[in-house]
Amino acid sequence: YIATGQPAGFSGHFVARFNTVFSDYGVWDRNEGLRKRRLATRGQPGAYVRFDARHRRTVLVKIGCSFTSIDEARRNLDAEIPDWDFGRVVEEGRQAWQKALSVVEVEGGSQSDLRTFYTALYHALLLPRVFSDADGSYVGFDGDDSVHVARDFVYYDDYSLWDTFRAEHPLLLLIQPQRVRDWVRSLLAKAEQGGWLPIFPAWNSYTTEMIGDHGFSMVTDAFVKGFRDFDVQAAFRFMLKNAKETPPRPDYLDGKGRRALTSYLRYGYIPLEDPVREAFHKGEQVSRTLEYAYDDFCLAVLADSLGNVEKARTFKHRARNYRNVFDPETGFVRGRHQDGSWVKPFDPSQPVPYIAEATPWVYTFFVPHDVAGLVRLMGGRQAFIAKLDSLFEKDFYAHDNEPSHHIPYLYAFAGAPWKTQQRVSQALRANYADTPGGLSGNDDAGQMSAWYLFSAMGFYPVCPGTNQYILTSPLFRKITLHLQQPYHSGKVFVVVAKGLSATNRYIQKAWLNGKEWNKPWISHSAIVAGGELVLQMGPKPNRQWGSRPEDAPYSMSDKRAGSR
Repeated sequence: YIATGQPAGFSGHFVARFNTVFSDYGVWDRNEGLRKRRLATRGQPGAYVRFDARHRRTVLVKIGCSFTSIDEARRNLDAEIPDWDFGRVVEEGRQAWQKALSVVEVEGGSQSDLRTFYTALYHALLLPRVFSDADGSYVGFDGDDSVHVARDFVYYDDYSLWDTFRAEHPLLLLIQPQRVRDWVRSLLAKAEQGGWLPIFPAWNSYTTEMIGDHGFSMVTDAFVKGFRDFDVQAAFRFMLKNAKETPPRPDYLDGKGRRALTSYLRYGYIPLEDPVREAFHKGEQVSRTLEYAYDDFCLAVLADSLGNVEKARTFKHRARNYRNVFDPETGFVRGRHQDGSWVKPFDPSQPVPYIAEATPWVYTFFVPHDVAGLVRLMGGRQAFIAKLDSLFEKDFYAHDNEPSHHIPYLYAFAGAPWKTQQRVSQALRANYADTPGGLSGNDDAGQMSAWYLFSAMGFYPVCPGTNQYILTSPLFRKITLHLQQPYHSGKVFVVVAKGLSATNRYIQKAWLNGKEWNKPWISHSAIVAGGELVLQMGPKPNRQWGSRPEDAPYSMSDKRAGSR
């Protein structure tokens, strides 16, 4: 796998059963076909079977799989498909997807919009995936062949966290709350077995695939939004370890721990002299600094929630490290040397080795936890809005990759939520369609689809780990979100966009549960309690709605009550 080229800690096993006898069978071993043989081990081996179509025109086959053993594959098949009732299996699959997709109902869009929406919802529900067998058995995350048993939870794998912490996991908290416990417990099980909270756990293994430490975001977001049925103290302990310690070198090479943590702790940023060699993505020092600062914020929030004032203060201070890579002279984040000097030459529009999968133009805006602080660094609200305008007008916004996804929503922090409505509507139309090429980039384990779903519903989580969503213009005239008990209220939350049309894309006024609402954001608790958000739409921006400083979304450095 990606870390050191060692095989992942599992093998794949499957069993196939047919409802009739074979007329012939065999294997191929390398390029040699071997009739009536049952075993092949060389090259890329395979097997074949033949049937006599004169006696049976339809052949049924059912397959069971397992990552632990062939016997478990048989038991999984017996547990899930005990008979040959093809119609029953089809109907059960249809009902399962109908139940999953009907959690959100949308009305008032075109047929194309409906297809795009529910295709996105289908995509968003594909990962993480169940990794344990029907009896709870799974191969351990600790790199050996031991088999563990998930007690009182289902074990999941393939957490594409660099992508999915942004919107995919927050979406799943809303629409599939019954699985959140299992996802978090699975992440902690990996940490217990391997000794470190994994950063990008895929293939049931530690990897150095992507940057950041966004298990912090996933855990904190779940806790802040009311999920408590996991070992919070164990999660806090592992998060502290990741944030403060570097593993022994063999473990570090195997993908455990934060890359370049020693430099980050020494300088408050990762200098260019640290090449970050022990990673799939080398370098990317500025992006790592920014993402670690956000992750440290998430740890500060969890520490504060647990009453650990000292740790909350420490990591809130570290969450300000984004300022250490912001060059006030140019107004961009920029590569920095150990002596504090800035890299030269510098062109923020070009890809550079110290930025991950984007440009300084894009990553300058990755301070989701302290947008108010970034606004001040840029010289105030008007300067910030002008900078955002330049990013879009010069075509530096790149929706096909995740670092850009939150950027259209940042206008709301600076008093211009109408521009969020404009930019989000443009991005929805430009990057999604019900065609074979209907996504502008890799879906990345559901993140691209999750952005669409939130935006089409009219709200988006700019900073997971907090309880707020930024409002925008919905794509549909009515959205009904069914809130599942016991984690949510069991009621519905409805968004109504009165007068919405192709030309009426701007919010004029808003009412939350019958009371006028002038804030360009809404809390998670307001949504999951059930209720109604009514938006009056119009053809021109209402530049006053949601524009007052006191109505802006919260940021870490705010002095207002309720901010973190």
